[in-house]
Amino acid sequence: MDTLTLAQLAVLAAASALVGFSKTSINGANTISLAVFAAVLPARESTGVLLPLLIAGDVLAVFVYRRHAHWPTLLRLFPAVAVGLVAGTLFLEYAGDGAVRTSIGAILLVMVGVTLWRRRRTGPASGGERAEAASAGEAGQSVESGAGAENAENAENAENAENAENGERTAPASGAVPGLSGRRARNAARARAGTYGVLGGFTTMVANAAGPVMSLYLLSSGMRKLGFLGTSAWFFLIVNVTKVPFSVGLGLIDGPSLLLDAVLVLFVLPGAWLGRRCVDRINQRLFERIVLVATVVGGLQLLLL
Repeated sequence: MDTLTLAQLAVLAAASALVGFSKTSINGANTISLAVFAAVLPARESTGVLLPLLIAGDVLAVFVYRRHAHWPTLLRLFPAVAVGLVAGTLFLEYAGDGAVRTSIGAILLVMVGVTLWRRRRTGPASGGERAEAASAGEAGQSVESGAGAENAENAENAENAENAENGERTAPASGAVPGLSGRRARNAARARAGTYGVLGGFTTMVANAAGPVMSLYLLSSGMRKLGFLGTSAWFFLIVNVTKVPFSVGLGLIDGPSLLLDAVLVLFVLPGAWLGRRCVDRINQRLFERIVLVATVVGGLQLLLL
């Protein structure tokens, strides 16, 4: 790895702080860190440097949000994610840096388009009503005890995710056969989990860029903020630790990269603290919009690098 200038180290330090911030608040914002690392370092080397920092952020996020994960959602995703990890490993064997950046940036932008299209098809119920419910929940938290509010949100996250899997988020059209519509919706939900899982595994293996993919999937499943953060925290901790042997085998993680990580990890901690302080001040509607905007910004940066 070439010697870095002080300015480059400062930019990487700021991007490392954003890693911590994204892990405890706005997950999609992590794509900005990915783009910064890829701009300062060679694309392949940047993924090896970034992975241990992501794991450090994952540990902090799990510590903060460990009680809010929805495990059925995670278990549905993992088989498809394993397929994506294998595909991503094979892709890295043959693809150059330019192909990696272009592929990931295009995937992120396509995922945003798909999510916006799905929201338009299902109407305001998936966005506006959830945002109104979030506002009501946040108002309720000001008069309820913290534990009671968290339990209520955990129950709502579980119900929303279960309804999404069972095809109950969108009422069938008038005159439709309920059983047939339900079966089709369940099959569509499984296909959606498989598609996002493969894309998530592929993008995280190739460029540590699965954050936006999984953010879009969890938002489409009706997750509120804490369920979103808890589920994604456990997902990325498990997946990123699983990636370590693959990355070592590909030569992406080595002695020099770990020495750089030892310096940059110091900036992950204050970023995670700041993210935890900010997340309670972001309402659900704004939260979802920020995730989508961060995804678009990250995808465009990858395409334009």
